[in-house]
Amino acid sequence: MKASRFLRGIVTMAGLILAWALLVRLADLPHFILPGPERVALRLVDDWALLAEHAGYTLLEIVLGLILGTVCGGLAALALTASSAARRWLLPLLLASQAVPVFAIAPLLVLWLGYGMASKVAMATLIIFFPVTASFYDGLRRTDPGWLDLARTMGASPWTILRHIRMPAALPALGSGLRMAAAVAPIGAVVGEWVGASAGLGYLMLHSTARVQTDLTFAALFILALLAVGLWLLVDLTVRRALPWLPDSVMNKEETR
Repeated sequence: MKASRFLRGIVTMAGLILAWALLVRLADLPHFILPGPERVALRLVDDWALLAEHAGYTLLEIVLGLILGTVCGGLAALALTASSAARRWLLPLLLASQAVPVFAIAPLLVLWLGYGMASKVAMATLIIFFPVTASFYDGLRRTDPGWLDLARTMGASPWTILRHIRMPAALPALGSGLRMAAAVAPIGAVVGEWVGASAGLGYLMLHSTARVQTDLTFAALFILALLAVGLWLLVDLTVRRALPWLPDSVMNKEETR
C-alpha cells in the first residue's frame, strides 16, 4: 500500500508541474517574472553545489533551533506544571511574547548576536519554543484524575507523580507539538537570514531576487520545501517509534486500502 501512496504523490507532483508549465506558456510570462519548471530544473542541476552549500547552512540552523526550542519548551512546561509561582509569572509573559511579530525581533537578534549563525538559531528557537511549551503543558495538565488520585493514595510524592504519571501521559501531546515545531522551524531560520546573513537559503533567495535570477530563487525555495518536508517526516517517524503503544488509526486505515 505504501507503493500506491508514493504513486499518488508522484502523480500529484506531476500535475502541479504541468499546471505550472501551462500557466507560463499560455500567459507568455517572462522568465524573470515566473520561470518555467524546466528552467528551474536546469538551475538546480547547474548550481547544485551552491544550493547544497547554502542548504547545509540553513539545515544546521534549523536543527540547532529545533533542539534548543524543544529543550527550553519542555523545561518551561515542567516549570509551569510544578510551580504555581511560575504559572502566575511565566504564563502571561509567554502569551504576551506571541503578540510580538518575529519580523520585529529579527533585527534586534542580529544586532545583539551578530550576522553569524547564533542569531538565526535564536530566531528558530523562539518560533519553536511556544508550540512545544503549549502542547506539552496542555498534556501535563490533562492527566487522568483517577491516576493522580491513585498515586496520592499510595503516598507518591509530587515529583514521583510528575515523573511517572504526568510526563508519560503527556508524551502524545509533546509529539504533536514537535510535529508543529518541525513545520515552522524553517520560518525562523529564513527570516533571520533575510535580515542579515552571509550564507543560507534565505540569503541566497534575497540576493538572487535582487539580481533578477528568479529561477535560482525558485530552486532555493524547492530545496527549502524539501528540507521542511523531510524534517517533518523524520520527526513524525521518531514520535511514532517512541510511542508504539499509541497506534495511528488514520495511517493504519490508509495502509489497509
